[in-house]
Amino acid sequence: MKRSNKINAIRIVWLGLSDFYETWELQKRLSEKIAKGEAPETILLLEHNNVYTLGRRGKSEDILLQAKELDSMGIKVHKIDRGGEATYHGPGQLVGYPILNVRKLGGPLRLVCILQNSIISSLSDFGIVANCENKPTGVWVQDAKIGAIGLRVSKGISTHGFALNVSPDLTLFDHIVPCGMPGIPVTSMEKLLTKVDLVDCASNISTHLAQELGRTEYWADKADVI
Repeated sequence: MKRSNKINAIRIVWLGLSDFYETWELQKRLSEKIAKGEAPETILLLEHNNVYTLGRRGKSEDILLQAKELDSMGIKVHKIDRGGEATYHGPGQLVGYPILNVRKLGGPLRLVCILQNSIISSLSDFGIVANCENKPTGVWVQDAKIGAIGLRVSKGISTHGFALNVSPDLTLFDHIVPCGMPGIPVTSMEKLLTKVDLVDCASNISTHLAQELGRTEYWADKADVI
């Protein structure tokens, strides 16, 4: 992973495979510290164990499996405080949690644009043409969704963020109504390109995130934030 001078830099932390609830709690702690000026703005990059999450507009009916089926598959469901409806996270999906002062950016909608543009630019580096124009929030390859975005802002600090399908098990999207849109097709970088390394994707997208934010980047150790 890359390291650079910390002046005007955004801190990037690679967490690897991480439990969803533990990472959610970590975001809360970091956002409180950042709001108080006790920690630098941070982008967490990681992948999760299999989990379904329901955002503020999500309904229990958006999960199409019964509790026993979920238990047998080892999939937990979390009702959380981000925007949006139901989504899936799991191994092979690159998740990014930008914990940033959105007031300095110009508001939450500006951060959504930054995330979308960063994902689109990163996909372009891998030879994938994606877009977000005339589509619901997220990133799309033609009519298939490849990247999802959902945020929460509290005390001017963002939590939650984006999920990019690098090489997840796409069949697990079949058991939810993703983003409140029944029948929506989903795709992944692996499906479009065959083999893709998730850590390479994390390194690439961090560069685009920093560029969109008008910052440089520096990589910090996991121990610095846990």
